[in-house]
Amino acid sequence: METSDDMRPATANSTENPERTARNPRHDADRGEELMESIVRLEWNEFQHTNNAGGRAACQGNWPVFHQMRLSQFMTWPDDLLASYRDDLERADAAGRNLVTEKYGRMMFSTHPGEYAENIEPYIPALSADRVAVQERIIATQVRWASEFRERYPKLGRAMRVLTTAEDTADATSFETYLRGELGTYSERTLGLYRDFVKRLDGNHRNLTEETILNTVQIGGFSGLDEAEAAQ
Repeated sequence: METSDDMRPATANSTENPERTARNPRHDADRGEELMESIVRLEWNEFQHTNNAGGRAACQGNWPVFHQMRLSQFMTWPDDLLASYRDDLERADAAGRNLVTEKYGRMMFSTHPGEYAENIEPYIPALSADRVAVQERIIATQVRWASEFRERYPKLGRAMRVLTTAEDTADATSFETYLRGELGTYSERTLGLYRDFVKRLDGNHRNLTEETILNTVQIGGFSGLDEAEAAQ
């Protein structure tokens, strides 16, 4: 999740997704809403079965904030990407895998390397060099977007995770490391769709961090990013 958990959860205001609404009729928009909500619920269920070394984390009991943060991300996605990722989650559940647990496990490569090597890496799917290269190109674009967002909205930026893997500690996971962990759980199909999505946005001079956090603050009751920035 790109932002911290301290933005105000509230009833969502209407926020259109140009990737979806510009080309789809109303019934397809309704399908997109159903896809997003089902994905957030599937992730939440997996999150409830993710074990934390220090015991159950407080955020595991905070459905409103979890829903706000994850929905903000999925509101930016086109329907084909949403459908593919939901399929990933459903297939993982059927196979006894927990993609949320795997995501947090992959983050430990940076934050807890010894524990990762001993207790995580042997039990999760290995990623090929080609796969890692695709992910790293996506990550470079998204880190750039996040950095540009922080320059434009510094107060909101300070409410986000630290930015780069170089800033990771045992107690703080960066945006870059979080994204790397999440991308590592996607199927090849989902990663390909996500790569194409990121390329389209970048080619159109759009910023996914800005669009995601706009959704977050609007769900939190603000009219937009300028109002949310002023309120920090």
